[in-house]
Amino acid sequence: MRVRPISPERLVVELTERLLTVAPASDGSAPPAHLRVAVDGPPAAAPDRLAAALIDPLRARGRPALHLRAEDFLRPASVRYETGRTNPDAYYEGWTDEAGLRREVLDPAGPGGTGRVLPSLWDAGTDRASRAAYRELSPGTVLLVSGAFLLGGGLPFDVTVHLVLSPGALDRRTDPAQRWTLPAFARYADEVVPTSFADVVVRVDDPRHPAWVQRDDPGG
Repeated sequence: MRVRPISPERLVVELTERLLTVAPASDGSAPPAHLRVAVDGPPAAAPDRLAAALIDPLRARGRPALHLRAEDFLRPASVRYETGRTNPDAYYEGWTDEAGLRREVLDPAGPGGTGRVLPSLWDAGTDRASRAAYRELSPGTVLLVSGAFLLGGGLPFDVTVHLVLSPGALDRRTDPAQRWTLPAFARYADEVVPTSFADVVVRVDDPRHPAWVQRDDPGG
């Protein structure tokens, strides 16, 4: 495994180039239309920020792009907090409505899908359905979904980007009020091991000095 230091600006450039070279999956019945990309990482790694930073460069290269947040596909509070508001196992296993994310976003954007996606499902602030309007994806759209715990659960992404921090950096950069979530990220790292299979792995212990991790195999 090789670790290559890279600037935040260069990271966006190289990820854009990488995404432009990947062909979306196809079921053989119609031309592939959209590219579903996971930008996975804990809040301390700022996956939402990275995904958002890719939108303009992709559009400048002629590719439609849409950014959605897994945070907008949470389950209702009555489900999330059933075993308490600070239960790391519940946070890891059941806060995100993965079935809803797949049904309303990933499957419609995938091979043979309608191309009609829902940009948000649940408003956690009001604890009500977001009532967002469906959006029709333009052909060739790069659909970026950002958030935590996106990998290892069978969600159908075409490209996976994983942002990783060392345990010490994750502890330092996690808001004190959210440190109860740290055991959930430790479980994710141990049980799913996203660094072993994500298409792109980026170390972000210091957000000013990220590093691109390259595995010593053809997929690295």
